[in-house]
Amino acid sequence: MIARELLMSHKLCQKRKHGNTSQLEDWGTLTPNASPYVSHPAPLTLFHWQIQQEAQRFEGVSPEMLIKQDVDGDTCLHIAVAQGRRALAYVLAAKMAGWGALELKEHNGQTALQVAAAANQHLIVQDLLMHGAHINTRDAWGRSPLHVCAEKGFYQSLQSIWKTRSGSGQPIDTEIFNYDGLTALHVAILSHNAVESEWRALGPTRAHMHGDLLQRKHAYAQCVETLLNMDASCGTKDLKSGRTCLHMAAQEANVHLLNILLNQPSAMISVNHKTFSGNTALHVVSSLQNHPTQLEAATLLMTAGANPGVRNMDNELACQLAPEGATGEKVRQLVGGQHTAY
Repeated sequence: MIARELLMSHKLCQKRKHGNTSQLEDWGTLTPNASPYVSHPAPLTLFHWQIQQEAQRFEGVSPEMLIKQDVDGDTCLHIAVAQGRRALAYVLAAKMAGWGALELKEHNGQTALQVAAAANQHLIVQDLLMHGAHINTRDAWGRSPLHVCAEKGFYQSLQSIWKTRSGSGQPIDTEIFNYDGLTALHVAILSHNAVESEWRALGPTRAHMHGDLLQRKHAYAQCVETLLNMDASCGTKDLKSGRTCLHMAAQEANVHLLNILLNQPSAMISVNHKTFSGNTALHVVSSLQNHPTQLEAATLLMTAGANPGVRNMDNELACQLAPEGATGEKVRQLVGGQHTAY
């Protein structure tokens, strides 16, 4: 409890580690060498002033006390980050970076950077990276900070990681797999799919009343685009079934994401990738049971170079998987042509 008691002595609020706490205004970005603790010739911003105040409060605290972990494995920095106390987190991160303690993990295997990502504290994410926090570390579930942001739709924190990458000098490994065998891009696409499915279940008459779903769809789409801008590969296969991002988007006939993915330069290479059972994305979308956007999704794949002559491990063509009914018949006609078979 030492870390928690130390912060409580400075009037921090009760810890809400996984809450969506309020963030201080972005009054300016500092680099680790900006010397925020000394006087500036120009008037101080509120953020600079807050840093000076926090530095003075913790000036006499020993390194052993600040590095000490409580029963949950939290340090003062973990708690300050979870509470969104940016200035305090900046001061503590500077001290702990100097002592080589910035990567200490709490009981879920999360560093301060991972806690910041999980709480969508995008400005603190930026600060921690500039102090040298490791981007590619993984928690108890094998998740990197990218996975956490993709899972929760925290695109602002993802963008902070992307924008800070050049300043930190750290390469970002976008191809790290979590313990479910998924990359961050896989996670973002499956999360978007889940919201699309929920949206579709509401029906056209009620969907307009759920603005929160629209916001979540937008957030996950932003995560997908940001990860692609960070050079995440849409051709990477998940470790359990061999699905690529195109297979995953095809599972929900997710036209929005298919448009994004198929506009990537690598789309021509990955459009005919097979799962471990031999199915292409065209097989997947053709097998859907009269999905409202099934035909549009199949058309997008065909336009992008999907080969309807590919057979899966059961020797099936995509056209043979189309369901009965009007939509299935249109899909069958669309993908019934024989291209190069393999």
